[in-house]
Amino acid sequence: MAERTARLLTSHWRLAGSIEEVSAILRDVAALPRWWGQVYLEAEEVAPGDDAGLGRQVRFLSRGWLPYTLRWEATVIAADPPRGWTIAASGDLTGEGRCRLAQDGEIADIRYDWRVDVEKPALKVMAPLLWPVYSANHRWAMARGREGLEREIRRRRAGVAAGGALSSPPS
Repeated sequence: MAERTARLLTSHWRLAGSIEEVSAILRDVAALPRWWGQVYLEAEEVAPGDDAGLGRQVRFLSRGWLPYTLRWEATVIAADPPRGWTIAASGDLTGEGRCRLAQDGEIADIRYDWRVDVEKPALKVMAPLLWPVYSANHRWAMARGREGLEREIRRRRAGVAAGGALSSPPS
């Protein structure tokens, strides 16, 4: 029997904004490569799911600061927008991720618990020894996400405040 290497990785962000804003941005997967592009190289919806997002399937190509990319797919297996969702991952990463959002006054409290295993063959072989490195890579990726999310909230607010349609940032 193959050794399971799944580990729990937890990220906790508190930032100015509403959970409605945060949920809308995180669910807009087509925009991920724009505002979280250091990590998400591609994000493609392959099935929309229901109105709450249940059953939605998204295909990703992602990376961290380590020299490899990961191809994986997320399927929403529980959804309670804007308070959160749970995904099942398959591909180079397998496992389950749970995102929970709570409003604390003017602060959006975001917690992501990711029980993940590496399936990419070259990485899986080394996973038992390299989990501390993989975990540091995950923390780096999530820090880029927090920074990008804060910028995206400001960008969307500026677009709405200007009364115009939101567009891509200037090149």
